[in-house]
Amino acid sequence: MKQFKLVYTAGVIVLSVLLTLVIASLILTVLGANVLDTFWVIFCYPFTSLKNLSGVINIMTPLTIVGVGICVAYRSGIVNIGGEGQMIIGLLCAIVFALGTSLPAPFGLIGTLLVGMAGGALWGALPGLLKARFGVSELLSTVMFNYIATQLYSYCLRVPLLDPAVAGGSGDPQTVKLDTSVWLPRLSEVFQVDKSFRFHTGIFIALLLAVIVFLFMWKTPTGFKMRAAGASDRAARYGGISVSRYLVLAMLISGACCGLAGTVEILGVHHRGLGNCTGGYGFSGIVVALFGGLHPLGVIPAAFFFSVISFGCSALQINKIPVPSNMIDVLQGLVILVIVAAKLIIANPYLMDRAQRRMDALLHRKEAA
Repeated sequence: MKQFKLVYTAGVIVLSVLLTLVIASLILTVLGANVLDTFWVIFCYPFTSLKNLSGVINIMTPLTIVGVGICVAYRSGIVNIGGEGQMIIGLLCAIVFALGTSLPAPFGLIGTLLVGMAGGALWGALPGLLKARFGVSELLSTVMFNYIATQLYSYCLRVPLLDPAVAGGSGDPQTVKLDTSVWLPRLSEVFQVDKSFRFHTGIFIALLLAVIVFLFMWKTPTGFKMRAAGASDRAARYGGISVSRYLVLAMLISGACCGLAGTVEILGVHHRGLGNCTGGYGFSGIVVALFGGLHPLGVIPAAFFFSVISFGCSALQINKIPVPSNMIDVLQGLVILVIVAAKLIIANPYLMDRAQRRMDALLHRKEAA
């Protein structure tokens, strides 16, 4: 059974990869692009220099943090699709704190990160409370909270936090640049390494967070109760576990992670508030979490894989590959859909059992012949 499971899993993965390449090749052929050149840019170009690899790691950082937060919520029985809004509120709180205080380094940086986490935690706890107290579907509430957060941030960016240098101009709204004391330093600024290592140290926060959440969820009584509530709320209640309490706690932690992701993105990459500075990572992190098996440590390689694809697709225009910019999202979406579909097929015991029966029947026929 174990050998067949390995063969079955490998077969599904290989077929999924081939299907993705075939469909993508057809799309690129219709667009008139060179298929091999396009694939080389997407999958190989990110590894051609330390600068490119640093760009991949900078994308990987918020994806990992958001993915870890999504895992906590899913494992606890609540679907958090409000990561985007929690990122926005987290980074908004962090910007207000950083602009309104002048703590010396490193206290300013630590304080800004904590405030960003607190903002995201508060925004995440609200849908959790609505679910626990009134039975409001988190699918509806988190989506609505995303819209509220987006509009609130847009207003703050254009009115109270608008940089006076761009006020009244035609440029995109943005805040003033944050003080360098709250910036996340690049690796080359902390260690004596090649300056081509341009990724910021937020990646270490992301990796440490994944390990901490894993230890918390799998090695502590509280984490066990949260996972028990997510596995079967009825059985958890029978065992004396307060499911409502752990739903709210899960959304607190999940929102805090998303708020931290937004804060890290601001402090490590943009250094000021900008429109669309979340990069859609609040939504992409959901796919990363699913691809990582809803496990905090599995999120790390999943985030790296999606970061490579994202960076490679964004580099198509730079490498003069004649692919429209909106088709880049199509290619990324195709890869994501096929990967998620493959995982669903692998995780379906009925399909695996059916495939095994057919394989056994074929073997018996050959032996009989």
